[in-house]
Amino acid sequence: MLTVREIMTKAVVVIRSSATVQNAILLMRAKRLRSLIVEPTKTSPHGIVTEKDIVFKVIARRDNPDLVNVCDIMQQPCFSIAADATVPEAAQFLADKGIHRAPVIENDQLLGIVSVTDILRKGQPDAAPHDELAQRIQAALHQARIIDDEEAQMRQDCDLAWQIFEEMHRGAKGVA
Repeated sequence: MLTVREIMTKAVVVIRSSATVQNAILLMRAKRLRSLIVEPTKTSPHGIVTEKDIVFKVIARRDNPDLVNVCDIMQQPCFSIAADATVPEAAQFLADKGIHRAPVIENDQLLGIVSVTDILRKGQPDAAPHDELAQRIQAALHQARIIDDEEAQMRQDCDLAWQIFEEMHRGAKGVA
């Protein structure tokens, strides 16, 4: 059975907790990411800052992103997952915690990050998609193979998967 170590994204972008939210926004835009892992300090473990943290805790409150630090809005400690967890265990963990991604940490070392998209794309490499969400994601990914850079391709794949998921989620709730 596949493990998190085999499907995780190894290239993880980190930010210091003392950075401003504006720095986080710029870094997330430049790298086309939805979250950043926050570096641990001598006294605190890894954290995570997501686009939702920024929107709900800064933008919605009309705070100035240049005056708010990442440490003021990040989730710390963040939920992390073991590298030797199986893919079904990882999927259940993310579902139970209500999160879309978690850093993979072993012996206080950041090894990577695993996301719902990693599970969808790599979790069952030989299995054909059976449900509508998986089929729509596979179809969109098949048509979107225009980027040569593997890291940029992965970001594009993640964006497409979430767009389709959100469309289907809105449709299921009857929201136009």
